[in-house]
Amino acid sequence: MIEKSAAPATKPWFGFHMPRYTYPGIAPERMFEHVVAQAQLAEELGFRQVTVMDHLYQIDGVGAIDEPMLEAYSVLNALARETKRVRLGTQVTGVTYRNPALLAKMVTTLDLTSGGRAMMGIGAAWNEVEHDAFGYDFPAVKERMDRLDEALTIIRAMFADSRPTVAGNHYRVNEVINMPIPLQPDGPPILVGGGGEQRTLRIAAKHADIVHWFPLGLEVLAHKTDLLARYCAEIGRDFASIERSIGAPVIVATTAADQEAQLARIMPERRAHITVAPPQQAADALKPYLDAGFTGFTFGNTTYRTPESMHALGETLRLIGG
Repeated sequence: MIEKSAAPATKPWFGFHMPRYTYPGIAPERMFEHVVAQAQLAEELGFRQVTVMDHLYQIDGVGAIDEPMLEAYSVLNALARETKRVRLGTQVTGVTYRNPALLAKMVTTLDLTSGGRAMMGIGAAWNEVEHDAFGYDFPAVKERMDRLDEALTIIRAMFADSRPTVAGNHYRVNEVINMPIPLQPDGPPILVGGGGEQRTLRIAAKHADIVHWFPLGLEVLAHKTDLLARYCAEIGRDFASIERSIGAPVIVATTAADQEAQLARIMPERRAHITVAPPQQAADALKPYLDAGFTGFTFGNTTYRTPESMHALGETLRLIGG
């Protein structure tokens, strides 16, 4: 079992994730105003990170397939000019959507437009229906994992201005130049989304600055932590150099009626791993995760749709010392 002291030495932080652009009563031409308002409020409340989905269709579990969906990097570059401090990125880009050298250039551009606040989230992709609709190939999971490893090799090298030449099985670049280089030393931090134990965690051990997992309960998360540490040891990487973040295992609700409504929305099989409570009790429920070395917790605008609910989140962040 990994001791909590093995975690990166960083203050706890909250991320505000915006997977939905549907706002009741808001016409499409006013939609982005609400995106900006939520991002700016998250920044005001002390959140470290604001992210959007990299999808072209709305996904199951968030909304209907024909709900509005904006292209992720266009949104992020616009938000770069509307915010000052929060880190900006995707949670997460599917490796199948873009050539990795182009993706490195896009994230580098975001780092420049944001003044050094870009984060690159990436994963192996999963939403087959939008691949079919937009004409993207959707290979088997093994190939998508192979692509993820190759893509991150290219992206890391381009962030470092090493003019890499890579002739992989799926991607190739020839002394590719990335100028200007990112503002952040060594490039924007890379977040690898997913906790697959055979491939994803090995790829994360090799490439990630941050991992992001689902809130599956402390026992499951401890097992994944142990595997990640073992894979780091196998390649000689310092496990403590990787931050661990999760989708928040708490829902902050200030009234009994809101708590009851939020609890009813949670799938029965997930209720054992989610605490629905006011800010102080929510902060207390996060403490075991902090003790286990998790530092980042992501909350979504599917649940927190009003300024009042976001202020309650900000109070929870303050209570845990973020």
